[in-house]
Amino acid sequence: MTVLEVDDVSFSYGDTPVLDGVSLTVEAGAFLGLVGPNGSGKTTLLELLIGLRHPDEGSVRLFGQPAHEFADGERVGYVAQDVTSAGHAMPVTVREAVTMGRYPRRLFGRFRPDDRRAVDDALDRVGIADLADRRVGRLSGGQRQRVFIARALAAEADLLALDEPTVGVDAESRDAFYDLLGALNDDGLTVLLVEHDIGVVTSEASEIACLNRELYFHGDPGRFVETDALAEAYGTDRHVVAHGH
Repeated sequence: MTVLEVDDVSFSYGDTPVLDGVSLTVEAGAFLGLVGPNGSGKTTLLELLIGLRHPDEGSVRLFGQPAHEFADGERVGYVAQDVTSAGHAMPVTVREAVTMGRYPRRLFGRFRPDDRRAVDDALDRVGIADLADRRVGRLSGGQRQRVFIARALAAEADLLALDEPTVGVDAESRDAFYDLLGALNDDGLTVLLVEHDIGVVTSEASEIACLNRELYFHGDPGRFVETDALAEAYGTDRHVVAHGH
């Protein structure tokens, strides 16, 4: 099944062009890493992909529907930039935060045993069941990452979109985080990841999209490191350093 179809998309902030003629397709079960220099349009593209913005030109289809009109919000789990660090101010427990993932499925209805099971399963799956009664604000950055992923899993999301989720997280927590993402992707969850560390992305993702306003490459990470796309997008002679973790 095709999850995302992007056709000749352009977008500007006022008179400042950010994306120009971007086209790509993402199939179910993919792990797509979005890379590019600062200001290259990665976050904007991610927001377009999940319907938070509307393209100036072109179209974005999410699960076959125009992304900005997509109504099944529970199918998409979104971890925004800096949400992990902002989580220290959340005055709720881990269980309460993860339970929020069930709200779109119940709205004003009463929670049922299957909702509680979904929350418990999500907590177990990301390895934070023992933290269920702890305040989110008292967790480490790596633990808060898992809370937001668990919330998406509790919602039974088909797509997980993350915008630079490892900023400010220590190396050990980052490695454990990518192990978790890989396991979730192996189980069939489609993953979209904006990440500044190109070496991590080429090691973890199943496909790479390299941007700098226009799309310089979309495809296999192995082919990506053999092309000139990285140097062209960054405007310099850069090299990929793989992380063995």
